[in-house]
Amino acid sequence: MKFSAKPVKGTFDVLPEDMELRNWVRNVISNAYLSRGYTQIETPCIENLDLLTNSEGGENLSLLFKILKRGNKLDFNDLSENALCDLGLRFDLTLPLSRFYANNRNELPMPFKAFQTGYVWRAERPQKGRFRQFTQCDIDIIGDKTIYAEIDLMLTVPKALYDLGFRNFTIKINDRRLLKELVLAAGFTESQFDTVCISLDKTDKIGTSGVISDLQTKGFEDDTIRQLISSLEIDLENFDSPYARDLKKIMDVTAKYYSILFDPTLVRGMGYYTGPIFEVVSDEFKGSIAGGGRYDNLLSKFQNESVPAVGFAIGFERIVAILKERGFTIPKRDKRKIALIVLDETFTDKAIALSESLIAQENIAAIHYVNKKKLGKKIEALEKEGYEKIQIVDENTTEESFKSI
Repeated sequence: MKFSAKPVKGTFDVLPEDMELRNWVRNVISNAYLSRGYTQIETPCIENLDLLTNSEGGENLSLLFKILKRGNKLDFNDLSENALCDLGLRFDLTLPLSRFYANNRNELPMPFKAFQTGYVWRAERPQKGRFRQFTQCDIDIIGDKTIYAEIDLMLTVPKALYDLGFRNFTIKINDRRLLKELVLAAGFTESQFDTVCISLDKTDKIGTSGVISDLQTKGFEDDTIRQLISSLEIDLENFDSPYARDLKKIMDVTAKYYSILFDPTLVRGMGYYTGPIFEVVSDEFKGSIAGGGRYDNLLSKFQNESVPAVGFAIGFERIVAILKERGFTIPKRDKRKIALIVLDETFTDKAIALSESLIAQENIAAIHYVNKKKLGKKIEALEKEGYEKIQIVDENTTEESFKSI
């Protein structure tokens, strides 16, 4: 029996050239985060299923990858979900961060500024820019209830995007509390708010007419729907609330550095957001390339007290896809790349010693090959990989041969 060599649908293999680009993007983002005082952490890919399913993760809860119990724990006489599964793959990095903080808070500063980069999983319908396994790059601030936490995020994530070469992007911002005022004022009930938000969250994909149809399909009255759609054209100045004033302050500060606008239709899919929410949209991609918001109640799942928190995530895969479509070339590397080729195996030990000596120098990366056939093709391939000097090792080769590198 022959097996398919293709990766699972919705996942992907990463070729060396793509891996180099991904590492560069990851390093640029990490350096931008580090430059503003964020410290790096890591959380497990697997979480307890009861935590994931009680996370207010919106539609992502229907996209969970669940893991069967193992060994004696697995009882096929009971086919209910709780009997069969006890773990799941994380669908974002925010929920794991909240659990991480609750578990380690006595060893962490307050406020805690953290970033993490890693794979997350969602059982999506695969399409361009949307995978079942993909990387997120998150920054979060835990323990700061002021709008200056949002402002810090607003200046950090765009800085990372700017360092990656992005210029034509805009930050969209809203507040879940302002959105809730509009939804309730239109005639929807409190219990219907999350359902309405799920429809509104599709605005950028299906347009206003699509949202209206979606709400009609859910059985809502036409007059109520029309009232809501009409109210979403409101300007921020028309709100008379402290939330609106805070939002305006965030925008006034951020606008000095990056393009930002108020978007009353902005929802964000996660149900755990409690205040300001935001996305970054680019002219080069249909949809957002970064997003986040405040989630002050999420940590209360682990402790009695509520701890303020706000985060922002970059859509790593979308950034990489855009750069590839541009034909982007990674800036010249600090390390010089040298290849040593051995045609006569007598000189193999010499080549190894030379490569080890070269690698010991901070600015050089070296490899060696024993190669007797198709030398021209090998040299051509090495040049394509970025090797600047290709040296055939013989009796005359010494460290002096590389002094000019």
